[in-house]
Amino acid sequence: MGPPPGGGGAGPVIYVGGLVVVLGVLIFVHELGHFLAAKSVGIAVHRFSLGLGPITPLRFRRGETEYCVSWIPFGGYVKMAGLEDEGAAGSLEGPREGAETPPERTFDAKPLWARVWVISAGVLMNGLFAVLVYTFIAGVYGVADDTSTTVGEVRAGDLPMGAAPLTSLRPGDRILRINGDTVRSWREVVDRLFTTVETPIRIEVAGRAEPVLIDVPLREQENRGKLVQALIPWHEPVLGEVVAGWPAAAAGLRPGDRVLRVAGDTVPAWEVFHSRLQTSARETLTVDVARGDSMLSLVVVPRAVRIAAPGGQTREIGQIGIRSFRPVTRPGPFGAMREGLRETAGATGLVLFTLKGLVLGQLSPRDLGGPILIGQLAGEAARLGAVAFLNVLALISVNLAVLNLLPIPVLDGGHLMFLAIEGIRRRPLSVAVRQRLTAVGFWVLIAIMVFAIRNDLLRVFGRFLD
Repeated sequence: MGPPPGGGGAGPVIYVGGLVVVLGVLIFVHELGHFLAAKSVGIAVHRFSLGLGPITPLRFRRGETEYCVSWIPFGGYVKMAGLEDEGAAGSLEGPREGAETPPERTFDAKPLWARVWVISAGVLMNGLFAVLVYTFIAGVYGVADDTSTTVGEVRAGDLPMGAAPLTSLRPGDRILRINGDTVRSWREVVDRLFTTVETPIRIEVAGRAEPVLIDVPLREQENRGKLVQALIPWHEPVLGEVVAGWPAAAAGLRPGDRVLRVAGDTVPAWEVFHSRLQTSARETLTVDVARGDSMLSLVVVPRAVRIAAPGGQTREIGQIGIRSFRPVTRPGPFGAMREGLRETAGATGLVLFTLKGLVLGQLSPRDLGGPILIGQLAGEAARLGAVAFLNVLALISVNLAVLNLLPIPVLDGGHLMFLAIEGIRRRPLSVAVRQRLTAVGFWVLIAIMVFAIRNDLLRVFGRFLD
C-alpha cells in the first residue's frame, strides 16, 4: 500500500524502459522456442533476430546461424531454410539467404508432426515462461493468504453510473455471492465484477435479505474498472513493511505496529488509514499505534507523490512508505509449481474471456491496447516492485502465447492453420496461395495494431482528441 524505494509516479522514461524490457524478454523467449525446436528436428536456421526489418550492426555469426538485432523493435523472427516468406511479411525479415541448404534440412522437407512442433514451440515457450515466473514468485515471495470478502470502504465519489447502490454497503459487510457464484476471496470478488456477463449484477451480502443490484454492462470495461477500484476490501490496520528513507521510517513506525488513530480519528481498517494518508500530502499527522504492550504517538508528514490517473493525467497523493500486513504462505517446490500452473491457467482464461467478449460484442474494441499501454503497465509495475513487474511480465507472456494462436496468416496460428489444411488435403497449399494469404494476414495484423495504438493515444490524449 506504499511505494517502493524511489517512489513517485512512473514517467515516460520508466514506461519506455518497461516496454523495452518486457518486449525484449518475451520476444526472445518466443523466438528461442522456434529456434530450439527447429534445431531439434534438423532444420537449418539462417538467422535469429530480435526485431524486424534492416539489421543493425549488433550481429555475429556462429556456425550456420547469424544472430542479430534489427531496427524495428516490435517483433522478431527465426529465418529457417525453406520458410522464407516473400512479399509484405517476408520484407520485414531482412534479405533472403543466398547460401544453398541441403534439401533435407529445409522446413518443408520435414514430416508434418515436426513442422507442427516447430511452429507451436514459440507459443509453448511463452506459456512455459509464464509458469516458471509465477512459480518463482510463489516460491521466493510466497502466496498471500487473503481470504477476506469483507468490505472496508466504498469510495462513493469514484463510482461509475449505475453503481450508486453500492453506497449502501458499510465497513464490515461481507460479500457472499455475485450473480449466484460464491466468492471466497477478494480476488474472486474482483474477478466476478470484471467478468460477469449478466446485468444487473447481484451482490449478496451476509445479513441482508435483498441483494445489492448494480447496472454496469460488461461492455463498459472502463466503468467496471472504476467499480472495482471504488470497492475497497477490509484488512487489519497492521504495518507489514516500512520502507527505509520514507516518512514512516523517519517517524519511527515499525513492521507489526497496529494503527489505532490518525489525527484523532479512530482507524477501524487499513483502508481507512491508507485513504487518509493519500488525502493528506504534506500535512502533519499524529499517528497512534499499539506496539506490543505499549501505546505510542508518532508524528508523520506524508510525502507528495504524483501517480497515473485516467485519461493519461496524473494526480497528487500522500504516501509514507508502508505496506499492509498480509499473511503469506511459503509453499515447497511442488506447491510453488502448482501455484504457477494455477496462475497461468487463470491468466489464460482471462485472455480467452476477453477474446470471446470482443467477438460476441460484449466488450468494446476500444478496450484493446497496444505498445503504449504495455509500456504504462510495465512502468507502473516496475515502480511498485519486483513482484508486480514479474506478474505483468508473466501476464503479457500469456497474452502473447494466446494471441499468437489466432488463425491469422503471419501469426503462428495462421501457419498451424496451413498445416492443418495440409493434413486434411494430404498435400500442402501452393507457395503462391500461402504467400497471398500471408500478405492479407500481414495487413490485417497491421490494421489491428494501428487500431490498438489509436486506442492508446485516445486513452493518453483523449481530452485533446475527443
